[in-house]
Amino acid sequence: MLMTKFGRVSTCCFAFLLLLYCSAIVSSLGDPYKILGVSRHASLADIRRAYKQLAKEWHPDKSSDPDAERKFVEIKQAYELLSDAERRRVYDQHGITNEDSHMFREPHDYSQYGRFAPDPFEEFFGHRFHFDQDISLFHKLSITTKYYEQNIVPKSRLVPHILFFYADWCFSCMKAANSFKKMIDSLEPLGIVFATVNAGHESQLLRKTGVHSLPCIVLVLNGHNYVYKESIYSLQKIVDFVRHKMPYKLIQTVNDSNLEEFLNGWSDNRVRALIMEPRNQPRLRYIITAYGYRHRVAFGFIHLNTKETQLTQERFKVHPSLDTLLIFNEDSARPVASVSMADIPTQTLVNVISANQYLVLPRLSSQEMLDGVCPTEWNRPRKRLCVVLITENTEAHNDARHVLRKIALQGGYNAERVRFAYIYQDKQSDFVNALSKGITDNDMLLRLVVIWRRDTSHIKYEWINGAKLNINRQEKESEEQTMNQTKQKLDDTIQRLLRSTEALSYEALVKDLLDEHAQGLLGRVFSKMLLVVEYFADNLGQEHILPALSVVATVGFILAVGYLMAYLVRVEEENIKKRGVKLENNNAAKQTYVPELKLHELRAEKYNGLVRLLKPGCRTVVLITDLQSRSKLIPGFHKAVWPYRKNKTLMFSHMLIEKGLSWFSELLRLSLPEQRDLQINPRNCIGTVLVLNGHRKYFCMYHAKHPESKRGAKRMLKMTRHLSTLPNSDPEAGAFLGMQDSDSSENSENDAKILLEENLLDGLSNWLDRVFEGTTHRYYINYWPDFPTK
Repeated sequence: MLMTKFGRVSTCCFAFLLLLYCSAIVSSLGDPYKILGVSRHASLADIRRAYKQLAKEWHPDKSSDPDAERKFVEIKQAYELLSDAERRRVYDQHGITNEDSHMFREPHDYSQYGRFAPDPFEEFFGHRFHFDQDISLFHKLSITTKYYEQNIVPKSRLVPHILFFYADWCFSCMKAANSFKKMIDSLEPLGIVFATVNAGHESQLLRKTGVHSLPCIVLVLNGHNYVYKESIYSLQKIVDFVRHKMPYKLIQTVNDSNLEEFLNGWSDNRVRALIMEPRNQPRLRYIITAYGYRHRVAFGFIHLNTKETQLTQERFKVHPSLDTLLIFNEDSARPVASVSMADIPTQTLVNVISANQYLVLPRLSSQEMLDGVCPTEWNRPRKRLCVVLITENTEAHNDARHVLRKIALQGGYNAERVRFAYIYQDKQSDFVNALSKGITDNDMLLRLVVIWRRDTSHIKYEWINGAKLNINRQEKESEEQTMNQTKQKLDDTIQRLLRSTEALSYEALVKDLLDEHAQGLLGRVFSKMLLVVEYFADNLGQEHILPALSVVATVGFILAVGYLMAYLVRVEEENIKKRGVKLENNNAAKQTYVPELKLHELRAEKYNGLVRLLKPGCRTVVLITDLQSRSKLIPGFHKAVWPYRKNKTLMFSHMLIEKGLSWFSELLRLSLPEQRDLQINPRNCIGTVLVLNGHRKYFCMYHAKHPESKRGAKRMLKMTRHLSTLPNSDPEAGAFLGMQDSDSSENSENDAKILLEENLLDGLSNWLDRVFEGTTHRYYINYWPDFPTK
């Protein structure tokens, strides 16, 4: 009984101590939601937006409040907690704000990179107990699926990673432990990162990488997984496997014939690097280094001691038995850095290349390039300036870029504080247009602007007035004079802006730059197809190929049979149709076919076929209507021309005056040269019928209000003027050719002579008879005017 009470008291004490410990953890930070001023259901974007606003307000360099530093630290800690989904979930469930509170984590959760985690076998059996194949290294390098997605996949775009999948009680994994340890000792100094995955705890990652058996090695390269299929884990096979999976033509083979072409190809915005070795292929360490810097540096390989590279070896005075690295920066005659050793260490390679990975005058072709050349610096005393030349992708601006390149080489500026670059306005229009303040003539080309990036989206800038690099090639002293003037103004501006008390004049909010080197749609599709083919080639064995071939053959056989059946059905239908046509022809042998009258609409796309390209002897009859009268006039026109439907030399059409008014006006002007300024009333043109002879370039015209004369157009104009001056004359007689206002028909008091739309074509049949008899007047023109396209 006493022991039971003592156990209850111990349990209560333990719970009380645990509660005090949790309270101490919670009290390390207040409520992060209240600190940022957001609700518990706020999204990550709302949290990030609130953090940016508060960070600007409470930054110690901007705020004069004595508690600004403490408040800024609280805001940063609250943002770090809420931006991490795992820590936010733990806080919402348990109220824990300390990220090191491991007592509430679930078992077997390697949420942190476990390189230095204790070995469970050593803890259980003691340090003196060891297996023949020690697997403690597997546990120290274990990672989780979350770590794989957030760290390994992004980093694999620059650094290759090798994952080793194992299980706790896998005897094959234990046998491979020593080989894996030797592999790490040999390949990790070359730049490859190693990690292990416990297959029993990370089944999701097991399925994602395509692992089918244990142990298994997976190479993660540029976000893609490549499974090692060999059963022997020898170092040489792993090296060959990594070599084979590297990008195609990562290092170009260079000799005496293509050396100049390679060194002068820096127009792709990359530095040139030559790797010279006394062997026929580069070492793996050079390949891995070239993979990490492939977006900034183009690598070439030269095999020493051969006839094809003898001139290059003598030109750069390279030792024939040493490995040599030469880096060229926009100058093929002299390298900017060189290293010669029997075995160049990876860290030496990285130090030399990283210090020379940007051109003297690089192009801001992507956001990554902008971050490297013009990094952000919010602290005003340490601000970094970037001088940018606004150009276009044309050879005419090469001289301006050359001048700025010479200024960058001869200027003597501190590379850590001042960098030079140029940008294409036509490709990065959003970024350049955001810098429009301070330009009076809106002409930014060949101008210099100094920018200071305070963060990723806000920049401050100032234009260098009078420093427009517009070089006249015809003047020999133009380039030198322009360079001297520009350098003087640039020196004065930079020295002034580098002072901590000086501020740049303008501020802008900019978007990320477009990636000019990104693949197009066809390129991405082709790359995906190559990855699919490579995936099937790596993952399909002999046991998978035969079933796949049988499935493909079955599907192909079904498609072939279906196509054959559809072909036979189509042939039978055609035979039935032929027999039906023959039967109809026998029953109606005496019947004759009456051709249908086709009425075309005169438009721009049909104008050549209906008018200009008519064969000799052929004519086109055109009715002019508008949208309101088309339904009323076309039936009467159809009735009038129906007797001539069988005439193969005639074509019939109608035209909307709204579309062809300009064409009709030009046609009348050509036929009536005395009237150069015709004012055509479109409403009075409806009901006009034209017979056009495209080959002989003349037309006949019918209108209900205008009698025609054999003496030509002069008498017609005289008659229209006479009709318009009579007191009781027809008001529409002169309005047709612009002799009166268009409203004269509405103001006329003689309504008895106004024709309705239904009666405009009453005399068309008689007029057509005279046309084909040749008694109507013909209006000749020199050429057919163009028909409007709109």
